[in-house]
Amino acid sequence: MLLDGRVAIVTGAGGGLGRAHALLLARHGARVVVNDLGDGAARVAEDIRAAGGEAIAVTGSVTDAKQVDAMVDAARDAFGTVHILVNNAGILRDASFAKMSVDDFRLVVEVHLMGAVLCTKAVWGLMRDQNYGRIVMTTSSSGLFGNFGQSNYGAAKMALVGLMQTLAIEGAKNNIRVNCLAPTAATAMTDSLLPPPMKALLQPEHVSPGLITLVSKDAPTRAILAGGAGHFERAYVTLTGGAYIGDGEDAAEQVVKRWDAIGDRGVETVPAAGGAQIQQELIAAAKAKNIG
Repeated sequence: MLLDGRVAIVTGAGGGLGRAHALLLARHGARVVVNDLGDGAARVAEDIRAAGGEAIAVTGSVTDAKQVDAMVDAARDAFGTVHILVNNAGILRDASFAKMSVDDFRLVVEVHLMGAVLCTKAVWGLMRDQNYGRIVMTTSSSGLFGNFGQSNYGAAKMALVGLMQTLAIEGAKNNIRVNCLAPTAATAMTDSLLPPPMKALLQPEHVSPGLITLVSKDAPTRAILAGGAGHFERAYVTLTGGAYIGDGEDAAEQVVKRWDAIGDRGVETVPAAGGAQIQQELIAAAKAKNIG
């Protein structure tokens, strides 16, 4: 019972990946608030209770701040607090960028990014006050690496990585750990994209075990965990050692000429914060100019 006594909110948990998350969280001892827009949330909560767990269903949109606040209030009324937030709710509106409407771009960003922002904001103060919190953003390989026809989805999913990076830094002093999960699963969102043999391998239940690590007492922070078909990987945002070009008249030409050296991954690092870039650049410049 890795999560015995913990209270978890899972958004978009009426089916698919969210349902698998909610069921496994409950199996590991968490009391679960199941959120979604339709009747699925009630069914998942009932499945959890039928298996001996504790759960409530809260219907509401993650894009509506009042409904999000009501969800957190319901969690506190039922279970006293919130320890875990899994930002899972999402939609697809796929099209090539040339054919995509601005409204569809904005809608996907609103649900994935701003939905996660609103839900996280609603629990942030509570987690700070209790000096404990575990938050998971659902990112995607479409955001990390790109995918044709998903500029809106990819932009929103990569934005969640940036949100995670900063919140993990800000939450560290209050034991709030923030991570990303990049799942590959056959769900309603991907039903038309995958052939049947692949769907059989990509069950949502094969991703959720990774979630448990990200929300446990000993969870990492600032991790990007990818997973699908029972296989898990780590993804990183890195910085190469680069090359000092200077400020000469031919600086632009030198960037072109030394492009391979700038991109050499031999001394690549995973920065602890954004300040690592400016520090690296100033050290190189000071050394080249014999300053201090």
